[in-house]
Amino acid sequence: MSAPAFFSPADPIRFQGESTSEALAYRHYDKDRLVMGKRMEDHLRFAVCYWHSFTWPGGDPFGGETFLRPWMHGGDPLELAKQKADTAFEMFRLLDVPFFTFHDVDVAPEGESLQESIDNLKAITDIFAAKMETAKVRLLWGTANLFSNRRYMAGAATNPDPDVFAYACGQVKAAIDATHRLGGANYVCWGGREGYETLLNTDMARELDQLGRFLSMLVDYKHKIGFKGPILIEPKPKEPTKHQYDFDASTVIGFLRKYDLTADVKLNLEQNHAILAGHSFDHEVKVAYANDLFGSLDINRGDDLLGWDTDQFAMDVKEIALVFHEMLQHGGFTTGGLNFDAKIRRQSIDPDDLLHAHIASMDACARGLLAAERMLEDKALTGPLADRYAGWDEPEAKAILAGERSLEQVAADALSLNPQPRSGRQEYLEGIVNRYV
Repeated sequence: MSAPAFFSPADPIRFQGESTSEALAYRHYDKDRLVMGKRMEDHLRFAVCYWHSFTWPGGDPFGGETFLRPWMHGGDPLELAKQKADTAFEMFRLLDVPFFTFHDVDVAPEGESLQESIDNLKAITDIFAAKMETAKVRLLWGTANLFSNRRYMAGAATNPDPDVFAYACGQVKAAIDATHRLGGANYVCWGGREGYETLLNTDMARELDQLGRFLSMLVDYKHKIGFKGPILIEPKPKEPTKHQYDFDASTVIGFLRKYDLTADVKLNLEQNHAILAGHSFDHEVKVAYANDLFGSLDINRGDDLLGWDTDQFAMDVKEIALVFHEMLQHGGFTTGGLNFDAKIRRQSIDPDDLLHAHIASMDACARGLLAAERMLEDKALTGPLADRYAGWDEPEAKAILAGERSLEQVAADALSLNPQPRSGRQEYLEGIVNRYV
């Protein structure tokens, strides 16, 4: 007798429009709808993340697991990982998403040695490869978990012990090998413990050099094996460490320039991390684009009443619209996409809650995308912005920026000027955005 189905629906979720009463249906996400000449699915490039959806047990700092998934306990770890893979690919099929993402230890159990862990990852990679031959889903990116195991409590690349550094190199090599074999479009590095808890025992300059060397080695290996996608770094200011070296987009960009990595390493940005850094989501996206280092997005949200990384599913249409308003002006994603680095709440214990969460957030993203398209078509924000900076399009202002005028020349011209301030019209512009969302 076969095991009972984990999810209740048997057929993939479909677009049924706003008037539908069906709970498991897309109301706004119409994957084939054209948005600025490109299919909605190709704009959004949704990816289901393996760790939060199939590995996180529902625990928090004050309570244990609540989900009790059948693959989480008992039996041979590799067999349980295979069962988890079956469920994951079933959800990919039901949601009809184009991509998924994973950490190495989320898809395959850690062994007693590095070699055993690598062998386990290869075994699951074989299973993934076989499933992907007949499935629609593809790999947006893979990554290595260099933060959960006890050995990484003082960091991985930044660890004071070179043996831990070497172990991390072995783990990352195996993870990018698996990513490359599965046709991954990117490879992500997240430095969850690449930072410090106290400066009293931290040589920051040494640790930053170690991290720079680690990433340089990864870039060299990427080229050696012919991996075409970018390496992505995901900024986050704190948690689990007090201060993480990848604090925000600006900090990471400065780091990449110092170690000459900007040609191969881009940014993977997340709303929750932006908020923890004291920024808005669209601020981080604008910073990345302003420095030609935009790569991909994790799509989730934090809780404004909590000061930690809650990883909730993104539902704020206005916030999403402003991000896409910026992205569409730059052509949108290339190798990146929208990765659901998001967890259902620990009280959402039914399997179908995973489907409901993704459906609701995919609809919110679709609404944000459509709102951004309308704002751009109407020049609702780009028109007033161009007017505000119109003076810089005049010949004399262009000459200043082109380096054709000295400080003395500009200062002399200023003697005949009497500039008056103009309104920034913030409330007017906020009202315009509200008309579209």
